Amino acid sequence: MKLKSTRDAYGEALVELGMQEKNIVVLDADLSKSTKTCTFAKAFPDRFFDIGVSEQDMMNTAAGLATCGKIPFASTFAIFATGRCWEQIRNTIAFSNLNVKIVATHGGISVGEDGSSHQSIEDIAIIRAVPNMTVIVPADAMETKKAVAAVFKHKGPVYMRLGRADVPVLFDENHGFEIGKASVLKKGKDITIVACGIEVFYALKSAQLLKEYSIDAEVINMHTIKPLDKNAIIESVKKTGKIITCEEHSIIGGLGGAVAEILSESGLKFKMKRIGIRDEFGESGPCEKLICKYCLDENSIASMAIEMINRDAL
Repeated sequence: MKLKSTRDAYGEALVELGMQEKNIVVLDADLSKSTKTCTFAKAFPDRFFDIGVSEQDMMNTAAGLATCGKIPFASTFAIFATGRCWEQIRNTIAFSNLNVKIVATHGGISVGEDGSSHQSIEDIAIIRAVPNMTVIVPADAMETKKAVAAVFKHKGPVYMRLGRADVPVLFDENHGFEIGKASVLKKGKDITIVACGIEVFYALKSAQLLKEYSIDAEVINMHTIKPLDKNAIIESVKKTGKIITCEEHSIIGGLGGAVAEILSESGLKFKMKRIGIRDEFGESGPCEKLICKYCLDENSIASMAIEMINRDAL
C-alpha cells in the first residue's frame, strides 16, 4: 500500500486552501519543518507567523486574528498544543467560541524514537472535555485533506490530531468526509470494531484475520471524536451486541471513553472492550514495534474479538 504521513497531507492541504481563500493564516511555534506548515510559509510568507517557542502566545495570537475575521490554523506538536496551552485554549479560544483551528502533529506513540516526553497519549481526553470544541482524528493522508477542507468551513474552534509516521493510504479522492458522521468501512453482524486515526488500518486488517475464524466484523471509522456519531454506534451495537474500540491514545477519556459514555446511557445490552494505551507512558522505539508492544496491532484486536465471541459461546 502507498504510505504517506497525515502531517505531509496537512501541509499540502494548507497550500491548496491558501490559493483559494485569502483569509487563511497559519501560525507555528518554531516547528514548521516538522508540522509541515513550512510549505504554506514558502507559498504565502505574508500569511505565515512563526511565534517561536511560545505556544501559549501562539494560541492567544490565533484568537486575536480570529476576532479580526481571519481563519487561523495554529500548529505544533500535540503534547505542547494541549498540555502547555490548555488554559489559553479554554479561556481565550473556546470560551469565546472563536474560529481557531488547532492542528497538532506528532500525536500518539507512533511518534516513535522521540520517546514518552513527546508521545501525547492524553490530548484527546484533555481537549474533548472543553466546551465548544470539535475533535477530529483522520485515518490517513486523503482523509486529512478532506478534513482540513471541512474544518475550514466549520464555524468554531477545532482540534485536529495528526501523526508523524508514514501510514497506509486507505482512501481515494472519492472518499467522503463529514464532521460528526462516522464511516462504516465494512459491514458485519458478529462484532463492532470502532477505530480512529492510525488504528483504522489495524482494525481493517483485524477484520480480514477474523474472516478465517468465521467472524464477521463491522468496522467503523470514527474520525470525529466530538461530536460523536451516536447513531452509528447504537445502530451497530444493536446488531452485534459486542464492541471493541481502538485508539492510539489512553483508554481513559479518549474514543473508548466517549463510546462507553454513549452506550452506558443507551439502554442496550452489550459487551465492550477497549484497545489503547492502558494507563501507562510510552517509550522510545520504532513505530511498528511500539504498536505491537502496546497491543494496538491487528493481531491484538482480532484476539480480543475472538475471546469475546468464544466467551459468549460457553
